[in-house]
Amino acid sequence: ASEGKYGASAAENTPLREPQGKLGERSSVFYSPGQFFFEYLVVVSLKRMPDGHYEPKITYQFPKRENLLKGQKEEEERLLQAIPLFCFPDGNNWVPITEFTSETFSFVLTNVDGSRKIGYCRRLLPSGRGVRLPEVFCIISCLGCFGLFSKILDEVEKRRQISMAVIYPFMQGLRESPFPAPGKTVTIKSFIPESGTELIELTRPVDAHLEHVEFQALLQRLSPHLILHIFASAMLERRLIFLAEELSVLSQCIHAVAALLYPFTWAHTYIPVVPECLLDTVCCPTPFMVGIQMRHLKQVLEQPMEEALIVDLCEGKIIRAVGDEEEILPGKLQNEMLVSLNRHNNNNNVHTSEQVNALVSEAFVHFFVRLVGHYASHIKWGRSGSGSFQERAFCKAIASKSSRRFVKKFVKTNMFSLFIEEAEKSRIPQEGNG
Repeated sequence: ASEGKYGASAAENTPLREPQGKLGERSSVFYSPGQFFFEYLVVVSLKRMPDGHYEPKITYQFPKRENLLKGQKEEEERLLQAIPLFCFPDGNNWVPITEFTSETFSFVLTNVDGSRKIGYCRRLLPSGRGVRLPEVFCIISCLGCFGLFSKILDEVEKRRQISMAVIYPFMQGLRESPFPAPGKTVTIKSFIPESGTELIELTRPVDAHLEHVEFQALLQRLSPHLILHIFASAMLERRLIFLAEELSVLSQCIHAVAALLYPFTWAHTYIPVVPECLLDTVCCPTPFMVGIQMRHLKQVLEQPMEEALIVDLCEGKIIRAVGDEEEILPGKLQNEMLVSLNRHNNNNNVHTSEQVNALVSEAFVHFFVRLVGHYASHIKWGRSGSGSFQERAFCKAIASKSSRRFVKKFVKTNMFSLFIEEAEKSRIPQEGNG
């Protein structure tokens, strides 16, 4: 699923995570010095074509890059070509309207070298009278922090209702500000006509791996039982399709499912909202996690698909299943997880999204610790400092038969292999670290 050199794939739950230490340990996120908040702000508008339908086109770009080298210019052109498709993934069936509720969603563009850029989008109706077409303000960044960029988009939307000219100084101020460390705040000064100078505070969550996640979105739509079926399917790297009409619902819920796998990372095709022209992605024989608008359900079901788990986020039910979802996870651990998730659902003392995120993440990390937390003691270290994972001894060390049966499947997944590869390197001295 790609547009030019860019596709929408790879995991987004912890896009800039450093290699793990102990399983479940909260890793700190390191950004290069002078890291910009964002690379581009673009406005994508719908332009009427000669045949009468509308196509999304970039009508504003900040900053405009000059004196780029040939390779950089080609890279930028490919990026700018791909963006409109994901800002209006729901096709060309637009007509001018008078009312529209703003929505926020995000997408991932993955380069062939594995590097990722995240598009944070706010679709809104410009202020004015009469019928108008929605437009999308899209911030392109390599930093994963949905809550922070949602707040930035709030400020952009507020300024858009005054004038496009008021957006530029705000984004320029943001671009000149340092990206804060987890738990820290950066203050942006911004002048608005008739309001004067405003101070906007942007704070990153303390827990860096949860800053792109909203577990509440998932819990509001699916029962704990169904969430565990989805989690089990994701752990075995199966094909998962999520259905909803709103782009924001698809975006939030798929990010949340991918984040349940922490400290492991989904390493396959990952498209939170599949553009209409890429619906044949569901025919892919390899694992994928994708979101599709409900209006395309009939078209999707007619595709020659291999086995997939299809989840209706509107109705909170599974439309199509492989059939063994209930039996994938070890029974005892699955029951403990259910108790934990149900306790959260019945706990009226939990109010903030940060508290919900922490509690849900803790339950799933604890599951991984119980199941595979002994991995470190089965890495054999050579004199050179490189490690070799002893898979057979690792599996044999698990006392429970049902857990051992499941782990024998889990160790064959890409996500486990990538995790172990990082662990095997963790004792090798890094250049510059002595």
